Amino acid sequence: MIYTMTFNPSIDYIVSVNNFQIGSVNRTEKEYLLPGGKGINVSIVLNNLDIKNIALGFIAGFTGQEIKRRIEDEFKVNTDFIDVKEGYSRINFKMKSDEESEVNGNGPIINEEHLTLLKQKLMNLQSGDILILSGSIPSCVSKDIYSNIMSYLKEKNINIVVDATGELLMNVLEHKPFLIKPNNHELEEMFHVKLSGMEDIVKYARKLQELGARNVLISMAGDGALFVCENNKVYFSEAPKGIVKNSVGAGDSMVAGFVAGFVNTNDYVEAFKMGVSTGSASAFSENLATKQEVETLLKTIKEVEYNV
Repeated sequence: MIYTMTFNPSIDYIVSVNNFQIGSVNRTEKEYLLPGGKGINVSIVLNNLDIKNIALGFIAGFTGQEIKRRIEDEFKVNTDFIDVKEGYSRINFKMKSDEESEVNGNGPIINEEHLTLLKQKLMNLQSGDILILSGSIPSCVSKDIYSNIMSYLKEKNINIVVDATGELLMNVLEHKPFLIKPNNHELEEMFHVKLSGMEDIVKYARKLQELGARNVLISMAGDGALFVCENNKVYFSEAPKGIVKNSVGAGDSMVAGFVAGFVNTNDYVEAFKMGVSTGSASAFSENLATKQEVETLLKTIKEVEYNV
């Protein structure tokens, strides 16, 4: 089974406002609500690709119940959330106008009791399962939480994927995650460098391997993607051609596509191609990628073994 983990799910309230004016009453042209959170995005895309999974995480209040309802009813994803009794799951407000603005909520307070409940759920994972740890964590949770989870599960032979940044990511490397997925800008931030080209990206991706990561997938938006594999080979793919409509969730979709490809074929190259096509399919759509959109783009992907 595949499990995704989202520590701080949200309801994303997204509006379009023509020529927003500060201090005035503004009317929306378009508005819609979506369940948000990187792990939730991964779960939805996996389900779109016919890969069954269970979404883990913390929810609270009426907003938490709405997140759960939408994920289960609209996207047919199985969930096993922990219900935090105090507070409510966050609402993130995103406004598109002459400029884009965001206001993100905090979410409920997650305490040691809640983390103990999470550990109990994680003990149900079996050898060969996949756990995907995605996104940021609320300020009430320690920066080593992902590392602690991996340490807790170290005897279970679980493939763990980590899509995070900064300390959250660096702290897990000693536990040898199956896959990590920084983008090129996050790679710069982690090593405090300016990357000048492909050789630099490969160089620092290999440093992440030296620190413990088995496989490193680097997303580079319109410049394509790079995959440094534990078989010592490096693969590069150009970005598929298309019009970017919404970049939100593209990175999460790449993770979902890679995992789906690996589960279906047990082949790293096929997983990489699937990841690239799925990430692009979401970027080219108003919503997260569908199976048909992914399959259409997958036919255009030609992996290139990059010689370094």
